[in-house]
Amino acid sequence: MDPGLYIAAAGMVAEQVRQDQLANDLANASTPGYKAGHATQQSFGELLLSNTSTGQVIGGLQTGVRISKITTDLTPAVLEQTGQPLDFGIAGTGFFAVRTAQGIRYTRDGQFGASAQGLLVDPNGDPVLSQTGATIAVAANGSVQTSAIGVFNVSGAAKQGDNLYTGTAAGPATGVARQGELEQSAADPVQTMTNMIASLQAYQSGETAIQTIDATMQTSANSVDSLGAGS
Repeated sequence: MDPGLYIAAAGMVAEQVRQDQLANDLANASTPGYKAGHATQQSFGELLLSNTSTGQVIGGLQTGVRISKITTDLTPAVLEQTGQPLDFGIAGTGFFAVRTAQGIRYTRDGQFGASAQGLLVDPNGDPVLSQTGATIAVAANGSVQTSAIGVFNVSGAAKQGDNLYTGTAAGPATGVARQGELEQSAADPVQTMTNMIASLQAYQSGETAIQTIDATMQTSANSVDSLGAGS
């Protein structure tokens, strides 16, 4: 089997993973507080080729690439004024905390609302927490004091889904909550589309390589059959 097939196929699989990550970023280009992912590509390694009879080293052969991990860039994005009393953005680092069915989760999305019970909740209906871990009541006039909302420093933040994170709260963050503002999505739709096109072109290159190798192998096989038939 031609090793080029494995190399091309590995590259195509890597680009499929990258395409999924970029598509998710594009889908969240308008989601407040969303943080884009970055796919890290890594080589599978190199095979050292040698003459099986003499042991003489011939050279190396690359074995393809893979996506080793997808990291999240947590750099704070620009805050946009909305004027809505239950919208909150974090200026600087830190996370809001919400209590979900799976436990405490953290988010930069401060597009909050009021539940039927009069509690401050996130877009999923999960209660937003104060710095002490208590739920937050929405006042009769539909507002909440900014100081009531916890902003947490989170170590080991790891994305769970599109906009929630797990991690360990390590006290108050240096960032501060601002009422009537939302953090914009960190996914740039133009740059993401550009990256998607480049990834698709890389995928198609792998596809072309496989087709070329397949055609070459087929030609070689037909030549062997012809020699056999003529003997």
